[in-house]
Amino acid sequence: MLQERITRRRILGGLAALAVASRKAGPVWSLPAEGSLSAGLFSEAGSHAEHYLKGFAQARGVGRVAVSDPTGKTFEQAKQLLGGRLEGTYRSHREMLEKVHPKLVVVTLEGHHAPPAIRLALEANCHVMTEKPGCARLEDFEPLVELAESRGRDLMLAMATRVSLAVKKARDLIQSGYLGTPYSATMDWISDQTRLTRPEFQRSWLAFKDKAGGGKLIFHGIHYLDLIQFLTGDRIDRITALCENVGGQPIEVEDAAVVSFRLSKGLVGTLNTGYYLDEGYQNQVRVWGSKGWFHMDLPYGETLKWYSTHPEAPRGVQFFQYQDDPNPPYLYGPLVQEAVDAALGLSQPPMTAQECLHLMRVIFAAYRAAETGRTQDVTS
Repeated sequence: MLQERITRRRILGGLAALAVASRKAGPVWSLPAEGSLSAGLFSEAGSHAEHYLKGFAQARGVGRVAVSDPTGKTFEQAKQLLGGRLEGTYRSHREMLEKVHPKLVVVTLEGHHAPPAIRLALEANCHVMTEKPGCARLEDFEPLVELAESRGRDLMLAMATRVSLAVKKARDLIQSGYLGTPYSATMDWISDQTRLTRPEFQRSWLAFKDKAGGGKLIFHGIHYLDLIQFLTGDRIDRITALCENVGGQPIEVEDAAVVSFRLSKGLVGTLNTGYYLDEGYQNQVRVWGSKGWFHMDLPYGETLKWYSTHPEAPRGVQFFQYQDDPNPPYLYGPLVQEAVDAALGLSQPPMTAQECLHLMRVIFAAYRAAETGRTQDVTS
């Protein structure tokens, strides 16, 4: 009965979204021909460029893809992964925009390089999805949201965890009332300290606050601060944090962050995110509510365990497991597809510009809290 209800809600929600959608690409019921969208990738051998290229290579509704990279380091990879979909390679982002006129651009650049590139794409009337952090300072991101909205363009942060099937099922549990009133959450995103010991990391932009905006919190922890808001449909309005270099490596940014927060409807929670292991990940999300709880192990071989006292819920502890690509991260393929569908006017974007803006305000409020030792209010 639970699965039937979740499926019914998802179908009805999708039909409602189609009914109210009005986007410049045309009526949502007029499905485009395969290969109708021209796309672009701004890169400099940046974070996850390979995964976006794979996503474009496999996505429905994509015709040709152009790649611009001032370093030229991604050109060979683009040729191998995109094959016949490769429109061309360019050393200049501006030249690529002028010659190709892409409808959707993915920006995967160093954090401090991202804002001018995002602006360039928006001014060319492109929808934009940007790899996190998307900026090194909040004041560089805020005007981009205003620009995107003034031009009717989507601006999306690449919060790939949102497209996980386990996450979507957990969201359905909350949205359908099976957990009752959400009370509390605890989340961990833990990965290896080993990478920080490598000289190439210590020299990279990721090790410097003025280039990355921060460390582990803005690079990985950001996913789970977004996730708890996505799961609940609520927003973080108060936050406090400790950000430290516990491993003692010669980097300017934190390798450990412990965050406490409150959502506007009352849920309280914690996030522990850090580089603590010799290898691999230890990631998990737990949420407790008035009628039940769930526990997710993420990010790749996903499992969801849940329990509910809701009268329509099955009795006892329930299990959901999903595994896809044996070579993770597989989430970027569905993420690219959702961005393509949104650019074509077939669906809502995976993340709105206002959601992106609030998430960045949450992150930088956490850093202010760590610097000042005072809990911060997060404005909408």
